[in-house]
Amino acid sequence: MHILEFEKPIAELEGKIEELRHLSDAGDVNIADEVSKLQAKVDKLLRSTYAKLTPWQKTQVARHPERPHALAYISTLIEDFTPLAGDRAFAEDQAIIGGLGRFRGRSVMVIGHEKGHDTESRLKHNFGMAKPEGYRKARRLMEMADHFQVPILTLVDTAGAYPGVDAEARGQAEAIARSIETCLDVRVPLISVIIGEGGSGGAIALATGNTVLMLEHAIYSVISPEGCASILWRSAENAKDAAEQLRLTAQDLHKLNIIDSVVPEPMGGAHRNTDLMMQTLSMAVESALRDLGGVEGGVLRARRREKFLEMGRAGLS
Repeated sequence: MHILEFEKPIAELEGKIEELRHLSDAGDVNIADEVSKLQAKVDKLLRSTYAKLTPWQKTQVARHPERPHALAYISTLIEDFTPLAGDRAFAEDQAIIGGLGRFRGRSVMVIGHEKGHDTESRLKHNFGMAKPEGYRKARRLMEMADHFQVPILTLVDTAGAYPGVDAEARGQAEAIARSIETCLDVRVPLISVIIGEGGSGGAIALATGNTVLMLEHAIYSVISPEGCASILWRSAENAKDAAEQLRLTAQDLHKLNIIDSVVPEPMGGAHRNTDLMMQTLSMAVESALRDLGGVEGGVLRARRREKFLEMGRAGLS
C-alpha cells in the first residue's frame, strides 16, 4: 500500500506485525498475543491520526493512488451498467464515464470522472481531466435521463478540467457552463457525490445537484492548493498554507452549506476498506433518492436553482 508521509508511524507498526506473522508462519512460535497488542496500537494510532487531519493531509488522502475511483463504485453499486459514449459532435472523452444501469433495482443514469489506477489507465482517462467533449457528453446523458425520467447520479473526482490549448480552442468554458446549465434545468432527481477531488468548474459541471454528498476525506474547491499558492505566494511550495485558507474539507463545506451531507469513510480512509466504503455510500445515495422520490419535476428544478442562488447570496452578505 502507498504510504503517505503522516502515516509512516502507522506503517512502521504494521510492518512489525507482518514480521511477527512471518516468523509465526515459519515455525511453531505463538505470537498471537503480541500481534493483538500491536494491532490495537495500530488501530488507536490510525483513529487518532485521522481524527485530526489538517486540510493538506486530507488533500493527500483525497489524491491517494489506491482510493476507489468512479469505475470502482459503478462496478460495485450499479447493476447492468451500459456505458454510453461520445458527445455526438466531436469525440469520445474517456475522462468522463457515463451510462445507464440499476441502483438497488432502480434505473439511474450514472456520470462520473475517472482518473485511472495505473499509468496506462491514467493516460487513457487523462487523469480525470475532461475536455469539452466530455462535458458535452455529460450534458447529452443528463438530457437523455430527463427525457426518460431517470434519476441522475454523478461521481465527482477531478483535479479540474483539462487546461490544454486544444481544449480551450474547442470551447472548454462554454462546455462547462452548458453542463452546469443542464444540471440546473433537468426535472429529475440529481444526486452528486464528491468521492475524491472536486476541482474548480470541472467538478461543479457535474456537481450542481439537488443533494450534494461528500466523502469524509474528499476535497472540493475553486482551485487546487498548488494553483492557489502559485497565484498568492508565487510558489507552489505554499500549497499547505493555501489548503488551510481554501476551506476545502467536507467538514468546512458542510458548515458553509455548500454540501448537504458528509459520508463517513472507513478508519484510515476509503482505500483501507473499499467494501465498507461502498456499503456506506450505497446507503447514503439510497437515502438521498428516497428523500427526493415523488417530488414533482418542476419543484425539483426550482429547489435546485434556489439552492445554488442562495450560496451566491450568502457569499455576498
